[in-house]
Amino acid sequence: MDSQEQLKELARCRLCPRECGADRLGGQKGACGVPGRLLLARASLHHWEEPCLSGSRGSGTVFFSGCGLGCVYCQNRAISLEAQGVGMSVADLADTFLSLQEQGAHNINLVTATQYLPQVVAALARVKGNALRIPVVYNTGGYEKAESLRRLEGLVDIYLPDFKYMDPERARRYSNAPDYPKAAKEALREMVRQAPEAKWDEDGMMRSGVIVRHLLLPGGREDSMAVVRYLFETYGNRIYMSLMNQYTPVLKDPAYPELGRKIRRREYERIVEYALRLGVENAYIQEGGTARESFIPAFDGRGLVRSKKT
Repeated sequence: MDSQEQLKELARCRLCPRECGADRLGGQKGACGVPGRLLLARASLHHWEEPCLSGSRGSGTVFFSGCGLGCVYCQNRAISLEAQGVGMSVADLADTFLSLQEQGAHNINLVTATQYLPQVVAALARVKGNALRIPVVYNTGGYEKAESLRRLEGLVDIYLPDFKYMDPERARRYSNAPDYPKAAKEALREMVRQAPEAKWDEDGMMRSGVIVRHLLLPGGREDSMAVVRYLFETYGNRIYMSLMNQYTPVLKDPAYPELGRKIRRREYERIVEYALRLGVENAYIQEGGTARESFIPAFDGRGLVRSKKT
């Protein structure tokens, strides 16, 4: 399927598991909250990813507007739920990748890009393996269709999905997606198929592989344990886990009183201890109080390369 045929899919969009069928090509907003026009919020060197991605120079993060999942507690809600962003072309996106590479980025980190999959594939096809010589990271909430992910084979080197829930009820309450566990399992299976082995360069930076993130939520210890258990029992130490305690309470809604606090140190320690007891060896953990504003960048269009015609 060529890029023009892929763009036509946006006229009846089914890129993500929502399969909303919106005419995004005609300007209608999909379940992701955005029309088909490519909207980006920021491109910059980010130093707060896992060490094997950020390194000493930073990960070249490209933040896309909109999101097909829409978690109520999202710390990037200004772009994921409110869809703030700057209109760009495929050529602009490709040039933004190259600009980040010139700035010294260890990789290109595509943050929540699925709603623009046709444009992302087209931009990567322009530069991947030619002008673009650094790995490409696909940074996603995990709510993906395996069919859509297959289009990224050969273009993405590192998959960085979340695995948010094993409990469909929690997925329904916080993300309106009771099918999240099923979709995330199928998506992860496809990611591991494409990148089955972690590979590194001489500086200890990841060149290919899968890192699965899990963000602990207040009061979610049992579900977090279920996530860790599933990941280890299914993939062992073939994948890396990233257990995150950086939940930032940005939601002020009386309907979700349990989400109004940070993660307690002991809550997090218990999950880490549980992972170790299971036999998890390949994992990143966070130390200290990491729920702070440094994890929430300004979505001000910084770093985007735009032509005058955009």
